[in-house]
Amino acid sequence: FRALAAWLGAATLFCPPLAPGYMRAPASTADAVRDACRATLEDYASVAEGYARGNLNHDVSQNIDALLRPLAGLQAPLDILDVCSASGRDLVAFTQLGHRAVGLDGVPAFCRMSREASGCEVWEQDLCALDLPAERFDGIFCNACLFHLPRAALPGALASLRHALRPHGVLFVSNAHGFGQDKEGWTDGRTATTRS
Repeated sequence: FRALAAWLGAATLFCPPLAPGYMRAPASTADAVRDACRATLEDYASVAEGYARGNLNHDVSQNIDALLRPLAGLQAPLDILDVCSASGRDLVAFTQLGHRAVGLDGVPAFCRMSREASGCEVWEQDLCALDLPAERFDGIFCNACLFHLPRAALPGALASLRHALRPHGVLFVSNAHGFGQDKEGWTDGRTATTRS
């Protein structure tokens, strides 16, 4: 976990090349972090239905396997937290594999969709202000979501996620593909106006 945390703490977000003036300064103050997180949630909320439809059949089985493989020696069902569960696609997959999955998303529409699709418990929480129970999960699945956090918010988010893992737990983190530019800041990102 320390190696991952160190790497993420030093990582920057990959943003597509943009015309001059489009890149915003990295969010470094508490207010700027909250504003960036709020804006991203609002942007996803504005396209929630289309985003969910567009990603519903995206195959992330290799990522699910990467989370579960180190936990193979434990007796199922495992307790899994799916961070930024969106449509509930991965909650359904974890449940079909026999695990107890809980979703988490900051967009109310995604929380509703996740609950309806999976029948799982889904918590509405902002990544910038996680409030997670101690040692509740065997695995935490952060599939292509932590890159939305400003660098200044990563240490707190990672600490919250670590706090929620059992001592043998596994935190899986993946990132979306980069676009050749290694800079932090928020831009018009994954959706038409998402600030990532």
